[in-house]
Amino acid sequence: MIEEENFETYLSISPKKFEIFLFDKKNLKSLYKDKLELENKIDFLNLDNLSNFLDANIFKIEKLADNFIKNIFLIIESEKNSYVNICIKKKNYENLVNYKNLEIALTEVKDLFKENYQKQNIMHMIIKNYSVNGKNYSSFINDINGDYLSLEVNFISIPSNFELILDKILEKYQIRIDKFLDGKYLIEQTKDNKFELPNIANKIINGYNQNEVILVPKNLKNKGFFENFFQLFS
Repeated sequence: MIEEENFETYLSISPKKFEIFLFDKKNLKSLYKDKLELENKIDFLNLDNLSNFLDANIFKIEKLADNFIKNIFLIIESEKNSYVNICIKKKNYENLVNYKNLEIALTEVKDLFKENYQKQNIMHMIIKNYSVNGKNYSSFINDINGDYLSLEVNFISIPSNFELILDKILEKYQIRIDKFLDGKYLIEQTKDNKFELPNIANKIINGYNQNEVILVPKNLKNKGFFENFFQLFS
């Protein structure tokens, strides 16, 4: 029996392919994988083929793990995913830029995205540029003198209706989606083609890109909206 905390399940959906992986977090390798190549491009609003693919694999994975799959990570490569940059400049009235100023600015830019892209759900939030009084910094310095804090943030998002469709499909297997990840973004994060998707995804989930803001559900106790943002710039 593989202990639940020692494995993760990943499902990858791209325009002409489905892939599923049982990933050993301890030894960083796939214990099971299968894929289905499709002749025609996927209609992301009609995923009958996905249900058939899951029917063929979920039981096999659960038998191998001798455990139920309760959660899954979804890797989505789709032209429907959105890539948006938003810039914000904040006046600092205390003359010192600190973590509190940064969190306020990040919250504001996130709210701007949600206000203007109401039918999209955020998968990744990445700081592309950070400056104080027009000077760019590659690492965050707490309590730096400055009147203005500027941020450029890249948002990668998925249509909310597509997310609901996938939620409904996986509900049939009593599986909850832990997190959505953008397939294109994952590939861009590695220069080593030897790594499989779950290896890359596991790295991203655990803070591999130090400029990615890790978002956490609001209902988690003792945590703010941001789990970390500097891991960022460390």
